[in-house]
Amino acid sequence: MAKAHVYKRDHINTDEIIPARYLNTDSREELAKHCLEDLDPEFMQKAGEGDVIVGGQDFGCGSSREHAVWAIQNADLGAVIAESFARIFYRNCINCGFYPIELKNASEHINDGDELSIYYENGKIFNKTQGSEIDFKPLPDFALEIVRDGGLLNHISKKV
Repeated sequence: MAKAHVYKRDHINTDEIIPARYLNTDSREELAKHCLEDLDPEFMQKAGEGDVIVGGQDFGCGSSREHAVWAIQNADLGAVIAESFARIFYRNCINCGFYPIELKNASEHINDGDELSIYYENGKIFNKTQGSEIDFKPLPDFALEIVRDGGLLNHISKKV
């Protein structure tokens, strides 16, 4: 069961996901310690393993660095659910082996603190708190395979 951390705003950018002052390292564990620090200084104290971030439109806009995905992924979060993603961030998620979920009006379906179960392959979210079922379009098979393999580099290595 995942707890939702809802941010009812659009354009959460990569500098808010991982502030640029921490980009002097590529240590994913170190980056994770500062996930969403400038947006929500208490986030890492509140977030638990498998929890999800819920945002508005254009989540992950800004720079194209993978560090933003690494920070989220290595904070042991289960997913990001957003109305839409910046295209580079979306592809970086898949390439890093992390599942982005696009869901129209996400923050209307999910409230802060809601308990969720996500079925990625079936495109279903069960909101235990509200007693509702939410459908989303799952990733296409090729992208799901990359995510399952742990990212693009692992996927290519597996194929060679």
